Amino acid sequence: MVGSLLLRGMIAGLIAAVLAFGFAYAFGEPEVDYAIGLEEQKAAAAGEPEEPEIVSRATQSTIGLATGLLVYGAAIGGIFALVFTWAYGRVTALGARATSALLALAAFVSVALVPQIKYPANPPAVGSAETIGSRTSLFFILLVVSIAAMVLAVALARRLWAERGAWTAGIIAGVAYLAVIAVVLFALPPVNEVPPDFAAERLWAFRAVTIGIHAILWTVIGLTFGALAEARLEPRRRHALA
Repeated sequence: MVGSLLLRGMIAGLIAAVLAFGFAYAFGEPEVDYAIGLEEQKAAAAGEPEEPEIVSRATQSTIGLATGLLVYGAAIGGIFALVFTWAYGRVTALGARATSALLALAAFVSVALVPQIKYPANPPAVGSAETIGSRTSLFFILLVVSIAAMVLAVALARRLWAERGAWTAGIIAGVAYLAVIAVVLFALPPVNEVPPDFAAERLWAFRAVTIGIHAILWTVIGLTFGALAEARLEPRRRHALA
């Protein structure tokens, strides 16, 4: 059963990655090209020698982007399936589709949205190479805290479910999660390394596309895997209840 769901999760992740690639190529790559062009202009103005292109830009924006997203999609799809396998029938009595959708929403918020609020993605020409280590560490600290807070929030909702009902339990758990995240966002140091000559609207567009890619990935994984899992699990569930 676990292997069957794991395969379905990876398939859902691959489908999501294909759709995310189309979105990233259409809306993200123009912003990357702008940032690279600005970076090259600065280097030329400073008299710096042109660096050799190890991998062509055309390859990066097509095969490279597709490969990265497909590998990432299959990986998170598989992890999602394993988490679903544990949560299904334990955390909630909801069916496969509803459980998958709620799990995907929780993953998007904790894994993608919250870390990007404090430490959003930057295109080329934004951010110092000397601080990449510290910036990466801060991002992963926030990521781990966000996931841990989400797990605790789900545990709290599960505990309150029987006493206060689904809506009240969900609201209390959601407020608790937001309170923890608000404190952590305030406590962690900010990072502001955007050069003054980088157009604000282009930076906003790049970061919006980044969030959009994650939204597509988690939405498609949640819905697609839910449908695939339902076809595998619900007949067994109905048979067991009968």
